[in-house]
Amino acid sequence: MVKRRRKPRGRRLRRYLLIALGCVVLASLVLTVPLRWIAPPTTAFMLSDRVQHGRPVHQQWVPMEEISSALPIAVVASEDQKFPDHFGFDFQSLSKALREDRGRMRGASTISQQLAKNLYLWPGRSLSRKAIEAWLTVLIELTWPKHRILEVYLNVVEFGPQVYGVDAASRRFFGKPPGRVTPREAALLAAVLPAPKRMSAASPSDYVRKRAAEIEADVISLGGPRYLSGL
Repeated sequence: MVKRRRKPRGRRLRRYLLIALGCVVLASLVLTVPLRWIAPPTTAFMLSDRVQHGRPVHQQWVPMEEISSALPIAVVASEDQKFPDHFGFDFQSLSKALREDRGRMRGASTISQQLAKNLYLWPGRSLSRKAIEAWLTVLIELTWPKHRILEVYLNVVEFGPQVYGVDAASRRFFGKPPGRVTPREAALLAAVLPAPKRMSAASPSDYVRKRAAEIEADVISLGGPRYLSGL
């Protein structure tokens, strides 16, 4: 009787690793690709907020066509001025942030990276979380057009405690729908994005007012809403 030769352990290990990698890729695509067409019902950050505070969050989806043109350009001017041109990562800003912040990556995340984090991940600065964020950012950039990335971002990003998306924010802070937000109000909303739980667009501090004025100036220097016309 001829005995069957066992496959070398190394070959079996490679096979298992390839299967695991394939499962990760497939799961990632299932999570990201459908949202190109479907409004996300919630996000990881919203779920975390609900669990942590035991209160519902305020968020209502609104299509880009019903959002004032002042809002997208204010957010881009504040958070990611190279958004129309990069592929998910702004390596020049990242390098600058690493030099100026002694290795920390604060202030270097693009809108695409922030969206990946808000949709799927948890707050934190660990290398493992950053690696997953980078992978999801690549998938989003590969499978979604820029217009869609910005539309979803505007609808899910946090603007205040339990306040997510431009519809909830404009109604809560200014008493109007997002289609009627003025350039000044849009700049105030964009100004609080780095720390929405500490800063308020409704009762802006001197810093928020100053930052909003800077954002308005940046919007003008970029050419206004026309800067995003090619998305």
